[in-house]
Amino acid sequence: MQYAYKTENTCAQMITFNIEGDVITGIEFHGGCNGNLKAIAKLVDGWSVSQIEEKLLGNTCGRRPTSCADQLAKAVREALSA
Repeated sequence: MQYAYKTENTCAQMITFNIEGDVITGIEFHGGCNGNLKAIAKLVDGWSVSQIEEKLLGNTCGRRPTSCADQLAKAVREALSA
């Protein structure tokens, strides 16, 4: 199932991905730091929700209380809970 998540307090405005069971694939960040976000998407492709949360949840960007990576962790948890 494809899922779209509207981010908060980040340069990326939205994250889309596929969720099958608890496995996440096809991650795309819309906006933000293009190269870095493509790399994150490739690195965690095929990971479970808990693996993504373990590595990315709580990651911040500069003075912001969140980051695109943190928002991805929140997005996959929300998708799994939906």
